[in-house]
Amino acid sequence: MNPLVKVIIPAYNEEDAIEKVIREIPKEIVSEVVVVNNGSTDNTENTARQAGATVLNEPVAGYGRACLKGIEYLAQSKPTPDIVVFMDGDYSDYPEEISMLLAPILENNADLVIGSRALGKRERGSMTPQQVFGNWLATRLLKIFYGVKFTDLGPFRAINYEKLVALNMLDKNYGWTVEMQLKAAKIGLRCVEVPVRYRKRIGISKVSGTVKGTVMAGYKIITTIFKYW
Repeated sequence: MNPLVKVIIPAYNEEDAIEKVIREIPKEIVSEVVVVNNGSTDNTENTARQAGATVLNEPVAGYGRACLKGIEYLAQSKPTPDIVVFMDGDYSDYPEEISMLLAPILENNADLVIGSRALGKRERGSMTPQQVFGNWLATRLLKIFYGVKFTDLGPFRAINYEKLVALNMLDKNYGWTVEMQLKAAKIGLRCVEVPVRYRKRIGISKVSGTVKGTVMAGYKIITTIFKYW
């Protein structure tokens, strides 16, 4: 019996990219694509719906808040999924690589799989120097304080649904990805990374594209690491 796989995509003003992302997700693997429209002021909602996604609205801004909205929806769906994939709606990830993220879980070798941009091939300019440094610093701190080795906090990831529920995710903004990884380490989940490709996003990043976003994200990631230690 094939596992039930669902994808959650937080999206804020991604009308130019979201259709490409949804249409390239392998439908023979994924049963439902859930786009959480996080207060967009453009046509993201209608574009995603027309592309075949289930669209939820979370008007209060926050990456983690949008992810939590998606998880709440999955908890109410019947049946609940076996595996949940998270990815961005800006077309920087390669949706066809979802199968690579699922493989370690399907082979019963992992509970959480992170798509690592550091191990994979990045298009020149797809990540800013501050993003590269921030990932290095955060993963270094995870190693020091939690004894787990990661190379990236990449948003493209897959996790066993029951294990996701067990993590009791709480962060509502920039600390979401690192919270998942450190909590996984704390409760002893089997975590692996797989190399993924990464390209320049469509449009301007709401985080790394601004000084304010970069500083706020970096601050939240670091404070989240110390919060749970």
